[in-house]
Amino acid sequence: MKHTSNVLGAYGTTIFEVMSQLAVQHQAINLGQGFPDQDGPEDIRAAAAKALLDGPNQYPSMMGIPELRQAVADHDRRFYGLDVDGPTNVLVTSGATEALAACILGLVNPGDEVVLFEPLYDCYLPIIQLAGGIPRFVRLDPPNWEIDPDKLRAAFSKRTKMILMNSPMNPTGKVFTREELELIAELTRQHDSYAICDEVYEHIVFGEREHIPLMTLPGMFERTARVASAGKTFSLTGWKIGYVTAPTEMTARIAKAHQFLTFTTAPDLQKAVAYGLNKEDGFYLDLKQSMQAKRDLLREGLRGIGFKTADCDGTYFINADISSVGFTGSDEEFCRLITTEAGVAAVPVSAFYQSEGARRNFARFCFCKRPEVLRAAIDKLQDFFARKG
Repeated sequence: MKHTSNVLGAYGTTIFEVMSQLAVQHQAINLGQGFPDQDGPEDIRAAAAKALLDGPNQYPSMMGIPELRQAVADHDRRFYGLDVDGPTNVLVTSGATEALAACILGLVNPGDEVVLFEPLYDCYLPIIQLAGGIPRFVRLDPPNWEIDPDKLRAAFSKRTKMILMNSPMNPTGKVFTREELELIAELTRQHDSYAICDEVYEHIVFGEREHIPLMTLPGMFERTARVASAGKTFSLTGWKIGYVTAPTEMTARIAKAHQFLTFTTAPDLQKAVAYGLNKEDGFYLDLKQSMQAKRDLLREGLRGIGFKTADCDGTYFINADISSVGFTGSDEEFCRLITTEAGVAAVPVSAFYQSEGARRNFARFCFCKRPEVLRAAIDKLQDFFARKG
């Protein structure tokens, strides 16, 4: 048989699936894969059910139903003061991953360079490589995940087509500061590049931290695509509804890729998400506060066991230093050990790095679970490390 794709053939099964299957096999509490263990708001689900029964259930517009495109535009104006036109600046996709694929495939040509922060979400690199792009990595290290300005400047060149960034950032929990964003914007403008911003955790930001879309900075609207997700905002990850906000010309280019990826997505779910985006501010505040309480619960539990934890200002994830409890092996060995022996699954952070020299002593734990599940996981880890001690 002839060889399969040279790009995708180099990739194995994602670490999320590997650890999830190991968790199932050993009946472990799965704090590895990032999905809530409770479905989203009942009124949004009811809106989807009604739309399904009422119809229509035929192909909606490739760009997304008008109600959702306008709801995204209204959302972006409401929260960020962006002057967005629903019919020309918004594209609806089958999840944020498809949105990212459409952005990359619609804008990157073979040989173009793409600047990436690592640790990075696992879909970024293969999509860039499928487009023929060349990655240029800028590494962030725990526990503070700070940008080295000199390394960021060095990653840009005359061949840079875009920077792809994620804030709030999976797997680090980092929320980029205004100062960091201003540097990114300066370099993007200087090199006449695009910015693709994965902002799916935009409403899950803790404490005094603020999510600032790169698109809101001077001179950035005309070169930025902002990707967001109903799955993360409404705890409905299985719906796979994403959306892109971008200037008119960029939106058209991204849509050319979208039409050959999924073309369109379920109209009933789109209608329900449009309804959800118009929920009152209290919903978004409750989401933030409930996730922050879960973060605090897991963080204090891990610290009580003896773990040192990295900064976590947003997302579903907190990272723990496994060397702080005396473990001397790799993060992958640690995650396999606690899954099989303690009954709690986590993900090795080294799986999110590509460049040499990445730290191998951090494990990522997901806290978007019910409090009783988090407490049970903490108890299992406490018992395990007490026995080991």
